[in-house]
Amino acid sequence: MSAQVFNLPDLGEGLTEADLVTWLVQEGQTIVVDQPIAEVETAKALVEVPSPYEGTVLTLHGKPGETLQVGNPLITVGGPSDTPQSTDQSAQPADQPGALSYREEEQAGIEVPQDTTDGSSGSVLIGYGTSASASSGRTRARKRASSTPNTTAPSPNGTSTKTTAPRVISPLVRQLAKQHDIDISQLAGSGPHGVILRADVQAAIEQLSSTATQTATTPSAKAPATTEALEAPSGLSISERIPVKGMRKMVAEQMVRSRRQIPEATAWLDLDVTELVNLRARLKAENPETAPSLLALIARFTTTALRRYPVMNSRIIETDDGEEIVYFDGINLGLAAQTDRGLVVPAIAHAEQLSARELTIEINDLVAKARDGQCTPIELSRGTFTLNNYGVFGTDGAAAIINAPEVAILGVGRIMDRPWVVDGEIMVRKVTELTLSFDHRVTDGGTASAFLTAVADAMQQPVSALADL
Repeated sequence: MSAQVFNLPDLGEGLTEADLVTWLVQEGQTIVVDQPIAEVETAKALVEVPSPYEGTVLTLHGKPGETLQVGNPLITVGGPSDTPQSTDQSAQPADQPGALSYREEEQAGIEVPQDTTDGSSGSVLIGYGTSASASSGRTRARKRASSTPNTTAPSPNGTSTKTTAPRVISPLVRQLAKQHDIDISQLAGSGPHGVILRADVQAAIEQLSSTATQTATTPSAKAPATTEALEAPSGLSISERIPVKGMRKMVAEQMVRSRRQIPEATAWLDLDVTELVNLRARLKAENPETAPSLLALIARFTTTALRRYPVMNSRIIETDDGEEIVYFDGINLGLAAQTDRGLVVPAIAHAEQLSARELTIEINDLVAKARDGQCTPIELSRGTFTLNNYGVFGTDGAAAIINAPEVAILGVGRIMDRPWVVDGEIMVRKVTELTLSFDHRVTDGGTASAFLTAVADAMQQPVSALADL
């Protein structure tokens, strides 16, 4: 049996790299099909990668802590009689049956992933079953056919190469190039079959930076790069350096993208939620195991308001003709969750179809998965609206950054005893603050305030609101 090379597969959502956390097998070990061989960390989740081959592990391509590119060798598997020393170094990854090949075309687009009901086996990756159909189900903005499909364009090194449309550009790579004014049509991809990777764009950015530095005429054009230069302004020595990668890198890029692209506005209001707190207490006294949580009740009121004001559940995309506002048939409710790996926003699919009790179960399960790093990329990217309960951190309010490309994010502050006027008298009531950040390109203050008020009214009169659901 000849050696079979398994490349790091496309882990979904256009991600082009992953950090190798740990190997789950050793060289010389016999493995079977679908056996987990490695745990890798993408910018969105921890993922166990299974093997599409059975046999003897000949070579592990990489060490824990290294960043691996999608499409590059991950593991080499041989026959039962092979040993690591007998590995055929010339073996090349082939398009063999059962192998997970790199996605050959990934364009920036908008989608709301749907639940899989096509009989997939679910044995390929955590959250990714073996596909029963070749169709990806991705929804993209319509593109015009290019009038000049084959052109000759200079590459970054100044030579001319004949190119076609840029190959395999993920949304993150495309956005990175756009932010730095890099023409991706002039890049030579280093990935499989000319795929343009993040590293290719980064190299072009560094080349532009280097050129600008060389042509600068003042000493101030050069930024301090040495440890000594960094120490000089503060007078303090550097105690630690932590690379920005994985989840932290993804969160940073997402926040920069949101601030750069979205002209956001914020509205907020204080409200009396005494009745809501009392209702939850009564339900808990009746049956502690089935009583909905306060967050689940708020989530239920939020989905109801989103159905009344669907523009708050939309998003804006760029097309060849300009921009479009895209509406969805359903609500994927994202929940901001703080984890050891950073802030993540897993989403409940079709939350509008669930009761408050059902939402309680879904929220608890999803947040637990997020904190354990077990959410799939789909769960972490399918949201259409985000609910952020920052009150658990003791915060009254915050102007939260919108989770692009969503249109809005609703925040709930801590519930406190405060003096409140009721029927002309000052009483001690349970009061909280709702904060809504919204994309002013998509909606105006009137609609945003109406949505915010709808959620607040339901929270202040929960029995009446639930009676209408």
